[in-house]
Amino acid sequence: MSGEPNRAARRAPDRAGSRLRLWPRRCQFVCRVHGVSTSDQVSDAHSENVSTDTHPCARIPFPWPVGGRGEREPFVRKAIVRSAVGVGLAVAASAALLPSWSAGASQKNSVDDGTVDSFGRIAQTVLSERTAALVDDPRAAERIAGPKAGRNVRVSAGLTHSEDTAVTSLRARKKLLAKLGEAYSAARTEVSVDDTKVKDGRATVEVTETTTFTYKRVKGDEPSTTGFKARHELSFTASKGGKWELTGIRSTDNGLRAVNAPVAKPVASAGSTPSATRAATSWPARAVPKKQTTSGYDYAAMAAYAEKYWRNYNPSYRKFNADGGDCTNFISQALKAGGWKNETGPASDYRTWWYDPKAQSDSWVGANEWSWYALNSKRVTTLSNVYQLEVGDILQMDFDRDGSKDHSMITTYRSRMGVPYVTYHSTNTYRKSVASIVASYPDAVYYAYRT
Repeated sequence: MSGEPNRAARRAPDRAGSRLRLWPRRCQFVCRVHGVSTSDQVSDAHSENVSTDTHPCARIPFPWPVGGRGEREPFVRKAIVRSAVGVGLAVAASAALLPSWSAGASQKNSVDDGTVDSFGRIAQTVLSERTAALVDDPRAAERIAGPKAGRNVRVSAGLTHSEDTAVTSLRARKKLLAKLGEAYSAARTEVSVDDTKVKDGRATVEVTETTTFTYKRVKGDEPSTTGFKARHELSFTASKGGKWELTGIRSTDNGLRAVNAPVAKPVASAGSTPSATRAATSWPARAVPKKQTTSGYDYAAMAAYAEKYWRNYNPSYRKFNADGGDCTNFISQALKAGGWKNETGPASDYRTWWYDPKAQSDSWVGANEWSWYALNSKRVTTLSNVYQLEVGDILQMDFDRDGSKDHSMITTYRSRMGVPYVTYHSTNTYRKSVASIVASYPDAVYYAYRT
């Protein structure tokens, strides 16, 4: 990036004296991690060569190596990245130091060192987020915004939702530990990339996590720390525009799970979850007129609600933009406005669908869970073509064709020529034609639902 010193200049100590050359943004980041004041006086110091004896953060270990010549940068094929707990999931996806590269045909079966670096950083962030959920110190769990950079590696919408659920379960575990007289005052997670395999635009990355928790003095006779090493396999999928998406992470260890390993809640079901039928995108399509009176739902009310709150959110509902996206929450609100009734039960049971002032079912906010609920409840049927959508019907998309639905939209207008127009959140959009969506995402998988 123009205007920044090269890496060697940022890292090498000034051999003329005991002064350390500090890259301003990285120095400020370390100050924030460790709680050092960033007053104007300190900020001024960030822009100079400062003494290691006088600078407030000069004696704090950096999360990155700052030694002299011969030292390797982190994640050059196999390396370690260290971070204080609490670096946010969204931050890593958008703010990690990611390289610029192209996921073109030549890289379908290989990636460069910079991309391996990015894989490791995003793995470290996801695992640190889990670790932070167990620490009994709000400051340790703060989300710290690092230097902004490209977004070549990100977490898929489906995995973001899964990780949000995982973090929630870990916070519940923290409360249970507190009742049992145990708590952690600090923690640290390190991740090393052990192996990377790429084939046909998909990457499998093996990493080792090393996490250390510091015991909080509750009973007074606790040891200082507890720690573990755990192995994980990460799945990445290349998409157009030179981006990789983290779509899955699983443990490869046997035996007892690590303390920060979430327990996957079994989906309550008498059998397998319902599968939606893929919808074709060919034009024109045979019309399937909607029988407006048989269901008892008010489709005009659904559309009116969506078109009222597509930009100015209804304050009666929580927003989920920062937690994987608000799209399914938005269509659930519109469906409720048109007559869908709550069906109560455990939040994780896909056969329930509900919202209250304190919580909501997974099916209210999760794209996959909504599909399972809607099909199982018989409140929807699937359509064979996206151009058969009518007012009040729902369109979902799987951007990366990984089997996990990523986005939900509601139809609020249909032209006389038979083109449906959808309205949705994340990004907030009013009456976008299905034709324009198909043209923008010709390789996506589509699911159309008649409500």
